[in-house]
Amino acid sequence: MDTTSHSPDFTQLSVAERILVVEQIWDSIAADQEAMQLTAAQKAELDRRLDAYRKSPGEGSSWAEVKARIQASG
Repeated sequence: MDTTSHSPDFTQLSVAERILVVEQIWDSIAADQEAMQLTAAQKAELDRRLDAYRKSPGEGSSWAEVKARIQASG
């Protein structure tokens, strides 16, 4: 799809307006369930990770811990 010749000039919109456009686009994608289908490889990886979590739920880091490490490194 050639979007260069038909793309609106988003720089003319305020940041708040651009965020609203992105939200509307995301909502339209989320509404299309077929576009959200996992591949067999993605499903297998998620299943593998869920199994690993169930075997050792204490391993790994919480989101709060990960976020704190990221913020401390920046």
